[in-house]
Formats: sequence, structure tokens, C-alpha cells
Amino acid sequence: MQSVLGKARLLLEAFDADSGALSLTELAQRSGVAKATTYRLASGLVEWGVLERIGTKYSLGMRLFELGQLVPARRVLRDAVLPYLQELHAATTATVHFAIRDGLDVLYIDKISGHGAVEIPSRVAGRLPLYATATGKAILAFSAADVVEQVVGNGLASITRRTVASAAHLYRQLDTVRQNMLAVEAEELLLGVVSAAVPVFDHHSVLVGAVGLSTSTDRMNLGRVSGPLKSAGLGINRTLSSLGSSA
Repeated sequence: MQSVLGKARLLLEAFDADSGALSLTELAQRSGVAKATTYRLASGLVEWGVLERIGTKYSLGMRLFELGQLVPARRVLRDAVLPYLQELHAATTATVHFAIRDGLDVLYIDKISGHGAVEIPSRVAGRLPLYATATGKAILAFSAADVVEQVVGNGLASITRRTVASAAHLYRQLDTVRQNMLAVEAEELLLGVVSAAVPVFDHHSVLVGAVGLSTSTDRMNLGRVSGPLKSAGLGINRTLSSLGSSA
């Protein structure tokens, strides 16, 4: 990426969930952009508000947040989904999410954290592997065959000792999701955490994403939460259908 825009992109992508603030040296090292160029571009990005500078550190700026809120697809989806997430959260006290597929990852559009001390490894605008998450399995089960093949071909890296480790096992999981219209992930992403999810479709019955919930292994009661979860999924389907038919 030799263009100015390409280098600016590298600077912005140097940040991640664990590195919210970076020094100039760290920013140059992570991006691979020469330090002098990094300084010049970072100064321009600070002026624009895309980066903020506090002392000797740089962080992503509020202008990015403002622009992100204007993305039409995100705004429409969030408005349609949020009331059902709130109801699902109230009914289950679990952490609830809405996610879509982006490449070979799930991308979280919205999240409401649950009660209790368990920390769920997800965040709004964050990514996690399709194969190791309940929302991802719900999405994969109703995705085109070539998407599943890409996931398998990319490798099923072990995140915990419970992570699905073979293509055959993943295919069996996806068959079960299709039969039950419910995906379950038990400690594949984080030991001590279990998640469940259902797919969401638009007015053309095209897959949009998945709504899911996560809680600690000892608190998860699938018999109790599957009803509210499926109701949330159906409610979102109806709302998206009405939006589509009126468009």
C-alpha cells in the first residue's frame, strides 16, 4: 500500500481491542510505515479527528465513531434489532448479541452485557471466528456451501480444548443447527462460557445474520432460554420483512 490512503489505512488498522493507545514508534512498527511518514500522516489524521493524541500516545478518534453511526446498513439493522435484544436480555439476564458475517468472521453489530462476573469475549464492531461461535455456526448453517468450504480450508485453529477441530465435526454441528434452528457453542471460544444463537432472515428469506446469547456454563439452561431466543429471532425476521416490503 504505497498510496497516502493506503498508508493511512495501515495506521488505522494498527489499533486493536488490546492496543487502544499507541506511541509514534509503536504505530510505525505495527503499520510498517516509515516513522517520519507515520508522524506526518498521524498529524493530519489528528487534525481530521480520526485520531486523537493524548501526551505521546495516539488513539482512534471520535470522528470515526460518528462516521460509523452513519453507515446505513448498520443503522437500519440496529434499529430493527435493538428492541428484541433488550427483551431477550431482560428475559434471560445473559449477554445478548446481534452479528453478521464479514468474510470468515462474525462481526458484532450490537451487544448488551449480561449480569454476573463472566466476561464474554465479544464487543461491538469486534470479530470472532465463524466456526467457534454460536452466532457464527447459526450463520454458517444457512450460508452457501463455498463459505463453509472456505472456513474449513482456512483451518480450524484451536482456541480452547473444546473448539471444533475437524471438518466432519463442524459439518455435523451445522446439520444439527439446520434441524433445530438453534446453534449451541459450549466452551469452544472461552472455557466456562456457553452460547446459543438463531439465524435471522430478511423479507426474501435471505440470511442476514444471527441473534445470540452467552452466559457461564453453570448458568446456561437451554430449555429456559431457547424459547425467548427463538422469539427474538422471529421478531427480528418480522420487522425486517415489514421494512423490506414497505421499501
